[in-house]
Amino acid sequence: MSVSAFYRSFVALAAVGVTVLVAGCVTDGSKIHGSNPPPGFISLFNGKDFSGWAGPLDCCRATNSAMVWQPNKGGTIFTQAEFTNFVVRLEFKLPPGGNNGLAIRYPGSGDTAYVGMCECQVLDEHYEQATGNKIDPRQAHGSAYGMVAARRGFQRPIGEWNFEEVTVVGSTIKVVLNGTKILDADLSTVTEFLDGKKHPGKARASGHLGFAGHNDPVMFKNIFIKPLN
Repeated sequence: MSVSAFYRSFVALAAVGVTVLVAGCVTDGSKIHGSNPPPGFISLFNGKDFSGWAGPLDCCRATNSAMVWQPNKGGTIFTQAEFTNFVVRLEFKLPPGGNNGLAIRYPGSGDTAYVGMCECQVLDEHYEQATGNKIDPRQAHGSAYGMVAARRGFQRPIGEWNFEEVTVVGSTIKVVLNGTKILDADLSTVTEFLDGKKHPGKARASGHLGFAGHNDPVMFKNIFIKPLN
């Protein structure tokens, strides 16, 4: 079965509430391999429309093979399929002060930072200078929002595409940005939270993969996933 045919079946099963698992192995993840899925990966976004996605899809548009957030339109869009353990690879481009997030094991509604396993931040490295707003280290790019801070200083300049791989296995999450590991955390061990606000969803074992828009024209493309057994 071809990858595209497999994913159509994958989404069809997800639509009736079946969580699908596929055996696979973790790869290097320091580079994105153009517009074609790397071996073992499935493309989640066809670059033309939002087939296979759900949520307030009018918050985004498909332009030049990229998913582009509409200015002043927030909201979380997410895959119709659900995932348990996986590796996701993607490219992103940020405007000055740009803010978005990768929703991990999202249940389909609610605040992505709290109801799912976590929201993995997608944020301009110089957000504070661009906006004048201070942030906690646990809100910086690549962080498990409000729980674990990522390393900083590895983002490319505004206007350039960044390459990221996120690996989720059990309660652990690892983030590699432009070839450098910036986060490697076990969320089951987290006991201190931003503003003392706990994350009741951090123990979720499966859910949708999504993007949490915050009204900024953030762009994503070449979004590939490898489900892991």
